[in-house]
Amino acid sequence: MYLEDKKVRLAAFAWLAAQERIYGEELPRKILEVGFELEGHRIPLVSAQGIFKPKVLAEIPLSITTAPSSQYDDRMDAEGQLVYKYRGTDPMHRDNVGLRKAWQHRIPLVYFYGLMPGKYMAVWPVFIDQDYRSELSFSVRVDDRSYVDFYAHQGEMETLVAEPADEGRRIYVTSEVKRRLHQRSFRMRVLNAYNEQCTMCRLRHSELLDAAHIIPDGEPGGEPVISNGLALCKLHHAAYDNFFIGIRPDHVIEIKDNLLREDDGPMLLHGLQGLHGSNIILPRSFHARPSPERLKSHYDQFLSSGIGGAA
Repeated sequence: MYLEDKKVRLAAFAWLAAQERIYGEELPRKILEVGFELEGHRIPLVSAQGIFKPKVLAEIPLSITTAPSSQYDDRMDAEGQLVYKYRGTDPMHRDNVGLRKAWQHRIPLVYFYGLMPGKYMAVWPVFIDQDYRSELSFSVRVDDRSYVDFYAHQGEMETLVAEPADEGRRIYVTSEVKRRLHQRSFRMRVLNAYNEQCTMCRLRHSELLDAAHIIPDGEPGGEPVISNGLALCKLHHAAYDNFFIGIRPDHVIEIKDNLLREDDGPMLLHGLQGLHGSNIILPRSFHARPSPERLKSHYDQFLSSGIGGAA
């Protein structure tokens, strides 16, 4: 038995919004696999396949997914569009045909981005923007969630007609989502590598931890990769970014000279001064450890700032 397509999508969007209020943006995959109930039917939102259509929908998929270890080269292109690969190489595979119909009829989908195994970020509504058969891929744009309200009040319309202003808005929203996906993925991967603790003081409360860039985002070498990251509590993140703290390439912490001479209570004594000469805590995985070249670049800036550590 098929349910009304629009009713299923609106219910899915509402359910996802409710789950974000419970879990935040990092949704457990297990709840997405179970999904929600609608008119006596259980409706999951994901499956083992990246392009997913629940049984209650007749033709058009409900969601597309990029797994953390996906075999497909899904990516953001230079124009800020998500490039989503076909399933397999047959343009007429039913999943590819389903996404083509979503494009032709302007049907909104959900995009699930794998932050790490078992954790996904949900983005909706997204629209298939173009079909590139020669490249075996679709391009995808994200729209503002307020569009869902517009969609909900379209009466009995079976299709959505894109307004001329949609393109500029969707380019902007897609670019912002790209930034959020990268930031969230970077944070989760870095904190996981450091076992959810500050590399300097061992604080374990994730709400008080940041994934700090060694080389800032946007600068050469500032890519959101684990080797450019450090798990730092908010105090030590601010101190590191502002060159009150330096980390040598051999992982030894240095505190700026005039801070070592200050007398300003227990926070300064234990939170900063006590770290001088100690070693940061390293991830177990060698490949997740901070890049020596990036550490040296930041440490050189620490020294050249004129507030370097004591001899």
